[in-house]
Amino acid sequence: MEEPLSLRVLIPREEIAARVAAMGRQISADYAGKELLLVVVLRGAAVFAADLCRHLTTQTVLDFISVSSYGSATSTSGVVRFLKDLEESVEGRHVLIVEDIVDTGLTLNYLLENLRTRKPASLVSCTLLDKPSRRRVDIQPDYLGFTIDDLFVVGYGLDFDQYYRNLPDICVQR
Repeated sequence: MEEPLSLRVLIPREEIAARVAAMGRQISADYAGKELLLVVVLRGAAVFAADLCRHLTTQTVLDFISVSSYGSATSTSGVVRFLKDLEESVEGRHVLIVEDIVDTGLTLNYLLENLRTRKPASLVSCTLLDKPSRRRVDIQPDYLGFTIDDLFVVGYGLDFDQYYRNLPDICVQR
């Protein structure tokens, strides 16, 4: 492992928990009486999705997709590629993409375009964090936890070269 980063808390766990619960209530109200397929973008969104789905009162199915535009870098390469596709069919289903962070928007835009071709009944996105200042495509998440400045963040599923995902808070380098 590289030298540990010196970190400070940007968004504390209590604030994250409250916002995730509120998002769960809103999504549940919006999809009352409908089955919802959560498409969780690995690996970063796994922690957020686990907490979010516990707040959903609607019938929920989880599936996972893995795409990459970063590799081990701290900025996107601009090229999105599939590492793991879905096992569930999205055709005719209400689909919610669960992302950890929307930065340039390239990954989310790619996923939305790809999944639209599979004919879902509806398709929306949900992200814990949004960095609109870095956007390279015109895209807005349908459900949003927090808007942050152009900072490199770790914790609560977000990583630096696969480390720091286990931190309970969202942190930035000091």
